[in-house]
Amino acid sequence: MRKTLDNILKVLTGASLLIMFILVVWQVFTRYVLNNPSTWSEELVAYLFAWSTLFGASLVVSEKGHMNIPVLVEKREPKTQKVLKIFGELMILIFSLTVLTMGGIAITKLALSQTTSSLTIAVGYFYIPLPITGIINICYTIMNIKDILAGKEKFVKAKSTEEIASNMANETEEVAKYEGGKK
Repeated sequence: MRKTLDNILKVLTGASLLIMFILVVWQVFTRYVLNNPSTWSEELVAYLFAWSTLFGASLVVSEKGHMNIPVLVEKREPKTQKVLKIFGELMILIFSLTVLTMGGIAITKLALSQTTSSLTIAVGYFYIPLPITGIINICYTIMNIKDILAGKEKFVKAKSTEEIASNMANETEEVAKYEGGKK
């Protein structure tokens, strides 16, 4: 399930970035060549930027790349590290449920009665990615917690800050190798 969601999000993120690029080129063309700026494309680019950010943030949740402070966690016992990792995932789950999903549904419903200035489309349609990415994040955090509980993630107590920095560098190398091997 994770791979399927990852692939869908990568396509959505890439597509929104590609469409943004095309629209920005169109804006420049209409402004400087045709001397008649395109206002609708500028508005659409702003919404697409928000969408690509939300989709990209969900990918970060999938990769467990969200913000953390390794110095505070990795000097603890492995059992404590495991509890802290699960706590972090639960915080992301609560945020995704309350802010992105429930808040996203509420703002989408509220904004359906408003229209955009240039596109004359209901603003609520542009807010639909909020609850969608909230639900996706909830799925990812549940999968992440299952992985932690199943022992798929290793926890080792670091002896020093230098060891933590070395671990982080090794993780970066692992990600680079993984990303390089996927191509």
